[in-house]
Amino acid sequence: MDITCTNEELKLLEQVAAAAGDLNLACYLVGGFVRDKLLNRPCKDIDVVCTGDGIALAHAVANRFRPKPTVHFFKTFGTAQFKAHGFDVEFVGARKESYRDNSRKPEVSAGTIEDDQLRRDFTINALAISLNKDNYGKLVDPFNGIEDLGNKLIRTPSDPDITFSDDPLRMMRAIRFATQLGFTIYPETFDAIARNKERIKIVSKERITDELNKIILAKKPSIGFDLLFRSGLLKEFFPQMTALAGVEIVEGKGHKDNFYHTLQVLDNVASRSNNIWLRWAAILHDIGKPATKRFEEGHGWTFHGHEVVGQKMTPKIFKELRLPLHEQMKYVAKLVALHLRPISLSKEDITDSAMRRLLFDAGDDLEDLMILCESDITSKNKLKVKRYLENFELVKERLKVVEENDRIRNWQPPVDGDEIMQLFNIPPSREVGVIKTALREAILDGLVPNEREAAYKYVLGIAAGLGLEPVK
Repeated sequence: MDITCTNEELKLLEQVAAAAGDLNLACYLVGGFVRDKLLNRPCKDIDVVCTGDGIALAHAVANRFRPKPTVHFFKTFGTAQFKAHGFDVEFVGARKESYRDNSRKPEVSAGTIEDDQLRRDFTINALAISLNKDNYGKLVDPFNGIEDLGNKLIRTPSDPDITFSDDPLRMMRAIRFATQLGFTIYPETFDAIARNKERIKIVSKERITDELNKIILAKKPSIGFDLLFRSGLLKEFFPQMTALAGVEIVEGKGHKDNFYHTLQVLDNVASRSNNIWLRWAAILHDIGKPATKRFEEGHGWTFHGHEVVGQKMTPKIFKELRLPLHEQMKYVAKLVALHLRPISLSKEDITDSAMRRLLFDAGDDLEDLMILCESDITSKNKLKVKRYLENFELVKERLKVVEENDRIRNWQPPVDGDEIMQLFNIPPSREVGVIKTALREAILDGLVPNEREAAYKYVLGIAAGLGLEPVK
């Protein structure tokens, strides 16, 4: 066999080969498993193609295991799948495909292994290894995929315009593979993506975003976003991000290209955290800048309030891209809204009150916010970056001291609303809200210690001003 397999993998493949032999079916390993094995990448998904009934083969293989795994099959698509020895094994009959202009769902008919390889998206995914007795382990490579693997190239087996027009999601997959593997998209293939970019509109947003999230989770996601942008594909489904691109110059003063700045921030976050939603916060942290861009005479370009605009844009973008609309969206919007705050705290005259308010507003997300803000410090001037990062370390130390003294993170009031209502024998009302707000602000401003006795006395004073007396 041209690839090196573990003992577990070899045992599994031998069972597949034996079952296929019993059924007199030609059988092959195909796709991602072959590619990743040749690249020495881990892979837990095994795809098997046979010239015949893939569902029957899946059941025959499953019958060879004890305990027998449950086979999930889909007659409409002619596919079957089961889990065994830590692997997801999928079976399908070799097939031909044809497409209609308004759909990426193919019309399918039975075919040969050559037909099946021809329908694959890229040459590196069209590699197959025989599991047949007469040539077991032989690599079947009609499109020089092994050469493209060696040259780190993404290329389609057939005409790229037809490949991408038939199934436009393949354009996203080409860019995703280039990002994950560090490969280059063959020039003719990349040009076809640019020519067919509008076809992406027939693909569901869920499928597009699934590929986009895989790009975002890559080691260096900027590679994918740059390819999406240069091909024109990004504008088709995420125009708010492409609006960040470009530099405008007035009176000799220009601003940075906020698109490429965002990509640098994204890569910086990716080097510090695997949290996909923190990476999304990096993508959206400056998304409000195009709407807030102004040129002020004698000063230059400003983006006042872009963090507030970005916070408001986040739910709409999440909805459009079919991203989760609950905790994840709120988390990203919160970080977008707060992303300027820690930087502003690096000034010498900042009070402890400002520190307390950031601790209060950030809560459990403070560490992630600090990662985002630290990642946002970008400049070609290395000395400038070094100075900013040193100031930022001072901010982190000061926040730590203030929190140790005042315990403001995830703050719970020393006297809460229920106690206020019992203390003054009043129902839920405006007065309860006024007292709670006054207490919170006084503690954040440092006027009242974050302690029960001091808070209790303060509540009595505020209530007296409202004409309320405690029940005796």
